[in-house]
Amino acid sequence: MNYAVIKPYDISNGPGVRVSLFVSGCTHRCRGCFNSEAWDFDYGLPYTPQTEDRIMQLLAPGYISGLSLLGGEPFEPANQPALAALVRRTRETYPQKNVWCYTGYLFEDIAAGRVGDPDTAMSLLRGVDVLVDGPFVQELKDISLIFRGSANQRIIDVKESLRRGKAALYTL
Repeated sequence: MNYAVIKPYDISNGPGVRVSLFVSGCTHRCRGCFNSEAWDFDYGLPYTPQTEDRIMQLLAPGYISGLSLLGGEPFEPANQPALAALVRRTRETYPQKNVWCYTGYLFEDIAAGRVGDPDTAMSLLRGVDVLVDGPFVQELKDISLIFRGSANQRIIDVKESLRRGKAALYTL
């Protein structure tokens, strides 16, 4: 897996000050995407154990609320194994921090095992607190929306959704 950038102090992609990892690779290729250079799976830098260690160090300060995963596409099958491991390590090291993930896939498709390896996808999904799902739709773009780019995208409480067996919206 490659990544485009790590933002150590991000206030745009979830509540509070966050560490955001923008991964490379996306097959959705949404028209109007703000990060189209990251569609290429070879864009950016290789994600290594040292990269993961750096993210863990960046998450350490008490003022950091959590980790956000963006892209590219975190749930691309090629990205799932490394991100599932990162989320697992984040949960073990910083159980008080939350994890947000942005994906063009729908929660229902991920939870039903239709996105990549079902076990790996579920491992990643279970480690996420909030999932912003759905492709970016240029015609539904709305700059007044908080933490999402187009009106079709949902902000989902993953734990509650898995408990209920259907998508439950996260309340801000």
